[in-house]
Amino acid sequence: MERLSADLQSSESITTRLVRRIVLDGARELPLAAAEATRTFVLDSLGVALSGTRVPMVRELATIAVEWGRGDAARVWGTGERVPAATAAFLNGYQIHNQEWDCVHEPAVVHPMAVVLATLLAYADARGGIDGRRFMRACSTAVDVAASIGCAARNKLRFFRPAMCGALGATAGLAQLNGCDEATTRSALGLAYSQLSGTMQAHLEGSPVLPMQIAFNTRAALIAIELALRGIRGPGDFLEGPFGFFSLIDPDFDRDAFADFESRHYITELSHKPFPSGRATHGGVDGVLTLRARHGFTVEAIEAVHVYAPPLVRQLVDRPPSPDMAPSYARLCLPYVAATALLEGDVDVEDFEPTAIADAARQTLARRIVVFPDTNPALNALAPQRVRVQLHDGTSHELDLPSVLGAPGRPLGRERHLQKFHRAATSGLRPLSTARVEQLIALVDELHDLLDLRQLVAATLFEDP
Repeated sequence: MERLSADLQSSESITTRLVRRIVLDGARELPLAAAEATRTFVLDSLGVALSGTRVPMVRELATIAVEWGRGDAARVWGTGERVPAATAAFLNGYQIHNQEWDCVHEPAVVHPMAVVLATLLAYADARGGIDGRRFMRACSTAVDVAASIGCAARNKLRFFRPAMCGALGATAGLAQLNGCDEATTRSALGLAYSQLSGTMQAHLEGSPVLPMQIAFNTRAALIAIELALRGIRGPGDFLEGPFGFFSLIDPDFDRDAFADFESRHYITELSHKPFPSGRATHGGVDGVLTLRARHGFTVEAIEAVHVYAPPLVRQLVDRPPSPDMAPSYARLCLPYVAATALLEGDVDVEDFEPTAIADAARQTLARRIVVFPDTNPALNALAPQRVRVQLHDGTSHELDLPSVLGAPGRPLGRERHLQKFHRAATSGLRPLSTARVEQLIALVDELHDLLDLRQLVAATLFEDP
């Protein structure tokens, strides 16, 4: 491979530090906390992907994907259909994110595991012989790369950061799995950067293409590593160059955000999403459910609900409800999601079916839930938030939320994590049996000792009826 220019080799840029850590981490043991977090969010992501098989678009995409090429190297989670690795990664990534139920790194505003797990596991399934210990290291490093780049951003979201940062992270994980040196790793990341896609327009419109942007970027990572392994050189200064990621995608980045990059394990900072809706809706849901549990008021007694939130929450989920809104829009509509929580006591995947969305009681209550700006100027903050419930009798109840349920400051804990997994894995197109659910939990608990990741993929498949 052509050698990189001397100035790039010797530079201590963020890019150089990032690439060096990817390579060095391949030979290091994961700290216990990072290993535990990796197991937790591998299982969580598999669960929401299995639930995601219920979304009708999955079958449509699978039909379309037949035209992209034939092969049987990897499997689609749930159905077990054998397809080329890029197709498996595409469909599995879409299944992870299509109900907005997957984990998130809040400061980065990145859903790292969607692109990362779908890509790495499709690659491991196709290649075979990749053991759990190597896989866990690569997965953790991939999240470090994706989240660290996202954490540096200070500008308002314009491009779909979860997909783009996820692709860079997934490429880093693939490079580590292949034992790539710094030059090859850097080329792979540059090749991935050259393919990145995704804008916030899909989010703004609640378009069903939004989770497809996750899927598009799984393919970008797989193409990037195959090209790099064959000696194709990608742009070397893909982060800080005049037309690099930080110049074009997130130009108001903070270099100081990388001050502790070498020692920080971002996967330990991920947030669970207890509810299958945009993370920015969770503060409102958490607030109204907590206040109702504390004070016992009825839904009929509510005059109004006010959610005071940072700019990002208002950008992402402050949108008007309507009885004919698409499920992809409804999941990102805080008034509808919070109204559902008050009326049902929870939020579940069935609450985004057309009949539930059109329910008159939900629509009426949703119109009384309003999002207001708080004084937080940060453009990428999801917390703190404050929720206020005003009752018809003139009384009101308020709750400050420094952290929203599921965040590291208010973790779900293992019991609720496993409850969510059971709930997700049994809500797909075909629910997994209790025995298969327990098998998946056991495999992930012992992931570090797994000899071949194909065993894990096999356990995600629906049993024969």
